[in-house]
Formats: sequence, C-alpha cells, structure tokens
Amino acid sequence: MTKNLIALSFMICSIFAHSQSDEEQTNISEDRSELKINGLFFILGAIEVDYQYLINSESGVGVDVLYAYDDENLDINYHIAPYYRQYFGKKYASGFFVEGFGMLNSVDDYSYDSSYDPNTDTYFNNGGYQEDIVDFALGLGTGFKFFTNRGFVIEIDLGIGRNLFKNDRNFTIIGKGGIHLGYRF
Repeated sequence: MTKNLIALSFMICSIFAHSQSDEEQTNISEDRSELKINGLFFILGAIEVDYQYLINSESGVGVDVLYAYDDENLDINYHIAPYYRQYFGKKYASGFFVEGFGMLNSVDDYSYDSSYDPNTDTYFNNGGYQEDIVDFALGLGTGFKFFTNRGFVIEIDLGIGRNLFKNDRNFTIIGKGGIHLGYRF
C-alpha cells in the first residue's frame, strides 16, 4: 500500500511539474507585445519608443517613433517607421532577424545663400537658414534580440534606407538603429 501511495504521489507531482512547464511555455508565447526604448538615441538627445506585436514565433510587426529634443547632435527632427520582422532564433521571436521598414522622416537642411555683384566684384552671404524637409523612405535592417523568461528584452539593430521624393538634397540615405531596452508582455 505504501509503495502504491508513493508511486501515486510521484505521478501527481510529475503531472503538476509537466503542466507547470507547459503553462510557463504557453505564457511566454502568449506574451505578444513588446515596448522598448532606444538607449543610444537617448544619450544623443532624442527619445525613441518602439512597440512591436509578435504575430507568431518567427515574425512581428511594429512601429518605431523618434522625436529629437537636442538639435546640436542630430539633424533629424522626428521619424515614424512601421516595420515587419522575420526571426531566425530558437526561442519565441528572438535571435537574429531581418526587417523591412518604411519611414516618414523630417530632417533639418541648412542652406547658405550667396550672391555675386559683378559691378563691385563683391560676394554677399545672406547667412544660413534652416529648412525642414519631410520625406518617406524604404529600407532594410538587421539585428539581434535577446529576452529573458521574465520578459526583459535587449535588442541591437541597424538599418539603412533611401528617401524617395526629395533626392535633390543631401538626405537621400537615412539610417535607423540602436540599442533598445524593453519589456515583453
């Protein structure tokens, strides 16, 4: 009788242990939202917030919003960049990834007007003025994402794109990337 009671106890404990590990795995895969902040741009004078919805274990969609509050270090004013990612890691939506993104961006273009008067053989500089240029870019990126079982996320990414409409300016090529810290919920 004692042997049967011990065997029954082991079976119940193993069922609970197995169901708990399945439940933990289910909770990880049910956590489909991520909210991150870019620590690199925060140091440079901008705040960048990223929200991502994980479609399944291999893909996700999201939007990245940046607003620059320090004009001295960055020429960009803001950007809004929706993206799609494909993951190649072993864990749920983690590891190496590639992404395609679009980016509505605003940059400052500093122009200087100068003119020449042939009668007096003099050059006139009218000083610089700032022009806000808004454009839309398409691009590709890559990166790597780590996350813990408690939901903490670390992501390193880098992307490059091309503005599509105002190609007569210096800002035809744009960049995207950083070191993101966040939480999966």
